[in-house]
Amino acid sequence: MIEGVWPYLALMLLVAGAFPALERRSGWRMFKVLPPVVLVYLTITALAASGAWTINEPISEAQGALIMMGVPALLFLLMIHCNLRAIFGLGSRVLGVFFSTTFSLFVAFLVVFLLFRPWLAGNAWQPLAALSGSWVGGTANQIAVKQAIGMSDQLLGMSLLTDALCYSVWVVVLFSIARLAPAFNRWTRATSSGDLPDVVARPTGPLHWDGVLLWLGAALAVALLSQWLAGLLPASGIVSAKTWAILLATALGLVVAHTPLAGFAGSSQVSSALLMLVVAVLASQSNFHGIAAAPMYVLAGACILLIHALVLAVLARLFHFDLYLCGIASLAHVGGVAATPVLAASYAPPLVPVGILLALLGYLLGTGFGLMMAGIMSALALPAA
Repeated sequence: MIEGVWPYLALMLLVAGAFPALERRSGWRMFKVLPPVVLVYLTITALAASGAWTINEPISEAQGALIMMGVPALLFLLMIHCNLRAIFGLGSRVLGVFFSTTFSLFVAFLVVFLLFRPWLAGNAWQPLAALSGSWVGGTANQIAVKQAIGMSDQLLGMSLLTDALCYSVWVVVLFSIARLAPAFNRWTRATSSGDLPDVVARPTGPLHWDGVLLWLGAALAVALLSQWLAGLLPASGIVSAKTWAILLATALGLVVAHTPLAGFAGSSQVSSALLMLVVAVLASQSNFHGIAAAPMYVLAGACILLIHALVLAVLARLFHFDLYLCGIASLAHVGGVAATPVLAASYAPPLVPVGILLALLGYLLGTGFGLMMAGIMSALALPAA
């Protein structure tokens, strides 16, 4: 069992690099079904579930630091070749898929509540109401709904556990479906949003080791600067210091994208490596302990996600949404501002700003959505026995 930070980091790097290397060298057909990013996530999640490392204070601090610095650094590098004009051109499609996702979650929560109604008498519906706030916004919205409806801390634990377990599985699903995009888009008669052009031509010169060090150093410097500036800006339940850091790193990347530095080789390779490492660290935080404590709520959460996916697929067919936008909008609701741009980067790096903006929009609407669901559930709930 791993108990130190350096062995833990070595394992993350080895797994993050092993599957991309195997895909490039072996040509195995397995990678057409499960891309390297999915295999990295699944492998690390399995290791986490098996207790390969101890969740002690040094490792927890290392996980937090890697995510805190890695995500802004990654977003800075991904923005180097982002075309904002093409992003704005998506316009109504982006808002359409976002609100379609919100509607699909409304239907899913309502249907599952009615199905589980006999077991949600009294105040037992409250964890689902709080969960609805989280699955449109984030944990802050979940806490806000909890406070507003007077939910007990014990029931909040059930809601948080359901959120964590179902989210961990849903992330794997959303990473895995990328290879289905061509077939899905033909079925919905949609144009792929991943075909956006870069703002500049990617460098064609040879990549040297000095380029890797320079871009890595620049990305970490931007992450540090973003964290420092974020600490100076006002924070709230919707826009935290973490959110400010992500927005600032994204903005700095967009600025650099319009300078001669964008033509310097190495940013794409470093961002690809950093993406795999961030995915590995996110997966290492998966926690399946306590699953037996709330089986009904976990089952309800799984049913909600299944119905959400089915309703969203029907709406995608009706309004001609592509799979990438549907996946990003789904994680913008269920996940949040930290995970959504990582998923968007694995789909198509130009879509990263879309992921950030949709996640922020979810934070704005999450509390209101949760309170609306709480009002409906409270009115329809059976009295306690």
